[in-house]
Amino acid sequence: MSADDWWKCGIVYQVYPRSFQDSNGDGIGDLGGIRARLDHLVSLGVDAIWISPIYPSPMADFGYDISDFCDVDPRFGTLDGFDALVQEAHARELKLILDFVPNHTSDRHPWFVQSRSARSDPRRDWYIWRDPAPGGGPPNNWISNFGGPAWAFDATTGQYYCHSFLKEQPDLNWRNPEVRAAMYEVLRFWLRRGVDGFRVDVLSQIIKDAQFRDNPPNPDFAPGQDPFFRWLMLYNTDLPEVQPIVAEMRRVVDAFSDARSSRVLIGELYLPLPRLVAYYGLNAEGVLEGVQLPFNFQLIATEWQAARIDRFVRDYEAALPAGAQPNWVLGNHDRPRIASRVGPQMARLAAMLLLTLRGTPTLYYGDEIGMTDVPIPADEVQDPFEKNKPGMGLGRDPERTPMQWSAAEHAGFSTGTPWLRLAADWPTNNVEAQSRDAGSMLALYRRLIALRRAHPALNRGNYEALETEGEVLAYARNDEGQRLVVLLNFGAIPAPISPALMSHQPIVLASTDPARAEFIKGPLVLAPCEGVVIGAVNDKGLATR
Repeated sequence: MSADDWWKCGIVYQVYPRSFQDSNGDGIGDLGGIRARLDHLVSLGVDAIWISPIYPSPMADFGYDISDFCDVDPRFGTLDGFDALVQEAHARELKLILDFVPNHTSDRHPWFVQSRSARSDPRRDWYIWRDPAPGGGPPNNWISNFGGPAWAFDATTGQYYCHSFLKEQPDLNWRNPEVRAAMYEVLRFWLRRGVDGFRVDVLSQIIKDAQFRDNPPNPDFAPGQDPFFRWLMLYNTDLPEVQPIVAEMRRVVDAFSDARSSRVLIGELYLPLPRLVAYYGLNAEGVLEGVQLPFNFQLIATEWQAARIDRFVRDYEAALPAGAQPNWVLGNHDRPRIASRVGPQMARLAAMLLLTLRGTPTLYYGDEIGMTDVPIPADEVQDPFEKNKPGMGLGRDPERTPMQWSAAEHAGFSTGTPWLRLAADWPTNNVEAQSRDAGSMLALYRRLIALRRAHPALNRGNYEALETEGEVLAYARNDEGQRLVVLLNFGAIPAPISPALMSHQPIVLASTDPARAEFIKGPLVLAPCEGVVIGAVNDKGLATR
């Protein structure tokens, strides 16, 4: 077994801590709640937990505005509680990945308090300060991701500071070696406590143009679009200078790897494919020195059609540097849930796609029971994104609602009032109910994950695109003589499958339809939104053809 197997062959499960499980009745999920639900993750079959930020924070952006990188917010627990979580997760052979937020801090972080106190302060250059434009106003036309200029004026010192998100989230100056050294010590602090890796937030934005040039207009911008897209982010994201810093981060994390288990870096990168794969960090010697998993969000953004997905998978496979590990994601805390995007039946097909493609899958909490986005009334909105851009449908509260555990009060999430309202279906759509239903989404996820773990062709085998017609996506996974074929019908009508795509003596190893017979007798026809994984059997078990 390789030290990399856990993140190459395993499955990552994202926990949004505010919404996973509350252990003290205050309506907010916490570390004690995660500890209490570890056995659910074991029964699901995942290998690693990625936890969104748990650090001390004023919560202007729900934990992504950090006031202390080396502690736990009291809402979530304590450092001792975190240590207990690591110990209990590891005892269950679960790895633990933390969110690392390098681009910015809270404006209440002691570093920024010092930085804004005077132009002469030693930490002034830890953040990005600029004089007003010659005619007054912001130094350039950069736009905040959350709306308005990416600059806030500070009357005390007469300069603007840069903030790519809220004004309460000032950007760190990663061109300053002292900042880099301090942030690498943050990584070491958590690695020493047993953390197995980090998901690195907005990795591509940590370096800004040294000349602070205006971004050029976007020729494709149309009225009615989010104003953020009025400009092309040419000078404040994905600059070449990011890559050496990523390599530095990788060296810090690699120092904690050993022969038993390596540490991993996962990069949040919403970039076109050619730029995304650059973050694997292929150097002149052919060594990958960047993040091991630059998040691949194509399944979140693409049209849900067989031909489109087939094209994306082929292009992605072709673009990967030699030795690079692919990865796939259906959803996260910033994007609408998969069951809301494509519907409940197609979400079952999506689960099979995610868990049979080559590479590391990441699951978002609640997707295993088909949770959907929950409409949040205007007077209950929590997300600053929605508050800053009301009426544009950009709010992220709908996909962050509490996990639905049971038919008990508040879905078993809390004994108090949850911080966000629950979905209306929680009394019937929950983990407890689905655990008793062999045809449920949860049962499907468990079957698919068990199948993936059991067959090297699925957890480490190569990817072979197969030619087909209509709305059927077909591919094979092969490993040392074992061959499994995956057939997915994205269409709204039944799809006959060519016998050429199937093996002799075919057996259905998994289906999105729990009523599908195990052995195929006669022609195979997939129902709308149905998917199957097919192998072949002989007197020795699964065969190659």
